[in-house]
Amino acid sequence: MDDGWYRLALLLTLIVGVWEGPIAIIFRAFTDKGPNALVAANYLPAPWCYVAAVAAGAVAFAVIAVLETLRKHAVGETK
Repeated sequence: MDDGWYRLALLLTLIVGVWEGPIAIIFRAFTDKGPNALVAANYLPAPWCYVAAVAAGAVAFAVIAVLETLRKHAVGETK
């Protein structure tokens, strides 16, 4: 994987994971704004929106871990 593509994928995954995870919870808990496409978890009813937001953050973390493992394998940094 080219280093530029790796960095782009890492950045986009991080942004989406943070936005759909903790930011969605903050919007739901502390603002009176309605749900929109940027915080899609907030379309769900009360207990499930938090579960979906945490799951989105966890999936983003897992994708970042896989990307990092693939990058290390590609450059020969495996132990």
